[in-house]
Amino acid sequence: MPSEFDLIRRYFTRPTRHTLLGVGDDAALLRPTPGMELAVSTDMLVAGKHFFPGDDPRKLGHKALAVNLSDMAAMGATPRWVTLSLALPDADEDWLKGFAEGFFEIAQTYSVDLIGGDTTCGPLNLCVQIMGEVPAGMALRRSGAKPDDEIWVSGHLGDAALALAHLQRRIELAPEAVAACLPALHTPVPRVALGEALVGIAHSAIDISDGLLADLSHILEASGVAAEVRFPALPASIFLVARLHEEAARTCLLAGGDDYELCFTAPPSRHEEVMAISRELTLPLTAIGMIRSGTGLRLLDAAGQEMKTGAMGFDHFA
Repeated sequence: MPSEFDLIRRYFTRPTRHTLLGVGDDAALLRPTPGMELAVSTDMLVAGKHFFPGDDPRKLGHKALAVNLSDMAAMGATPRWVTLSLALPDADEDWLKGFAEGFFEIAQTYSVDLIGGDTTCGPLNLCVQIMGEVPAGMALRRSGAKPDDEIWVSGHLGDAALALAHLQRRIELAPEAVAACLPALHTPVPRVALGEALVGIAHSAIDISDGLLADLSHILEASGVAAEVRFPALPASIFLVARLHEEAARTCLLAGGDDYELCFTAPPSRHEEVMAISRELTLPLTAIGMIRSGTGLRLLDAAGQEMKTGAMGFDHFA
């Protein structure tokens, strides 16, 4: 049976681009770019909580890094380095090969170096720490939203949660809807280029991992402001729109989580600049509401009447 170090050499040792010393020593050596600040984040994916134990390892490799890249996007940071720690029930080399292929494929796309980590035997658990760079004093934060800012979201919301609801047999989807929604769940696209483009334009940002209402509420709490969100303005795929008469589908849109889109606020004076970014990136960006003075989040229907919000989002301890 291969040792821990055999597995690391075989599957997780690759050339680096931004690193003085990477995998293979007691610690990595990094040299941040002058004039830049480091942004650091960690995410853990646990079998049975965040993914099914039998999920495709290649897609798990993609997602394990993608959710961390999304955190960099929310800060306006350029991702540079990651560490990877794995708890594995056994040294299944077919699984490791697929996982490593998915992980390094997206790492190559975003020019990220794997610089270290750890492996151990235990219940399947994937933990990635990511580090990126952002110009000093320019990071996007949750605490910068201001009254009269427009609230924006990227892409479409709810497809990942809709796919999960189908897999859990809470909703029955047609085959074409399953095929369209599953990529949002298994291989999300981190909005790194958008985050970089919003530096100097957006007042605040967050990535939507736990659900729109929950994550927007984090911005409101950190910024000490309130919000009005127009339910009819929320961007949803045709498969979700067709089911919005169902409470379960509305929950997917508002509170399902796993979207990994960006929610950000920007002053109305920057509206055309945001739309220009949308065109340049060929990425839909939708204004869904406004930041107000006060506290709380109001969800409004087409007539401007307040709607009940119901569930707010994913809770790791629920």
